[in-house]
Amino acid sequence: MKRAALYLRVSTFEQHPETQLYDLRGLAAQRGFEIVAEYTDKLSGAKSKRPGLDRLLTDARHGQFDVVLVAAFDRIARSVRHFLEVLDELTHLNIEFISFRENVDTGGPLGRAMIIIIGAIAELERNLIIERVRAGMRRAKLEGQRLGRPRLNVDRDALARDRARGHSLTQLAKAYQISRASVVRLLQSSNSGDAA
Repeated sequence: MKRAALYLRVSTFEQHPETQLYDLRGLAAQRGFEIVAEYTDKLSGAKSKRPGLDRLLTDARHGQFDVVLVAAFDRIARSVRHFLEVLDELTHLNIEFISFRENVDTGGPLGRAMIIIIGAIAELERNLIIERVRAGMRRAKLEGQRLGRPRLNVDRDALARDRARGHSLTQLAKAYQISRASVVRLLQSSNSGDAA
């Protein structure tokens, strides 16, 4: 008998996960699974860090169950990327994933094929976004637009003098309205310029 974990999620505290629980318990009974754990989150699926899901994944790594049942794909995650990350980890741990609404079971060949198709679509979407960004950058460059952050317009000599007077990096960053990292970089570049 396979050990099953149920994962339930609702978006707000006003919503109740009982409907999901009823469906998933019925599915587990129908498949002959023993329910060994139930995990619930009451927060948005857009958040990748969720206490219930985090506990489920920790317990999965410790081999506490063989299959995860969810009411629907969107209960695990709102983004395809996060959904695939969770599925990838479960697959790596040899834990099956079953979705009640989509009727997908990664224990069978059709379910595994569905996950591969979803992954391929997600990868295609990522590549199309990257290509659109690159095309936009090429167009902007051809139109003479400067890309990236504006250059820092800082008097390096004055910065070096203020540092020599004993000002801290934080004081310099505030005075020149730049980050501490920029202060260090500018001071190093002015020192290397002095050495040359």
